[in-house]
Amino acid sequence: MKIVERKIDDLIGAEYNPRELTDKQYKDLKDSLKRFGIVDPVIVNKHPERMDIIVGGHQRSKVWKDLGNDMISTVEVELSPEKEKELNVRLNKNTGQFDMDALANYFDTKDLVQWGFEPYEFGIVDDNDSDEIDSFDQIKPIEKNTIQIQFKENDYQEAQDLINYLNKKNAYIGGIIIQCLKNYKKNE
Repeated sequence: MKIVERKIDDLIGAEYNPRELTDKQYKDLKDSLKRFGIVDPVIVNKHPERMDIIVGGHQRSKVWKDLGNDMISTVEVELSPEKEKELNVRLNKNTGQFDMDALANYFDTKDLVQWGFEPYEFGIVDDNDSDEIDSFDQIKPIEKNTIQIQFKENDYQEAQDLINYLNKKNAYIGGIIIQCLKNYKKNE
């Protein structure tokens, strides 16, 4: 595999790229790139119909440019438009999963959170309402019979407001969610 240094401005983001970053993910990626640089080259298509289209590495190239860089390491491939789309999704979806026991046994949780994990991924809740965790003194275990639900960044505040409203009314949110999911399944 040959690494080719390319001008970032010469690369074109794929119009269909389904990946996006939250503000926290952007910050985590920026921190990683500052610490280590580009250790995972951007994949660029050289197919005549898709010349200079980014197949994988859209977020890295954007953040790398935001850090003031003009050049980026790339690997060039020649893929049909169909294969290009497939590889784009596979690069982001077929990534495996973490062995949580190995993480717990070989890494410090505080480090893992600073490197991009969320406290809830380790069964803990941060009551500080802060993006930075300086101490685990105020962290408590997640209650049993609890399900974590992830929202898109632009839906999060509305969901939080609705949950707060329903909590004040002593509504059983689990029952409301179950009913919505049953209705969704029935209408599928």
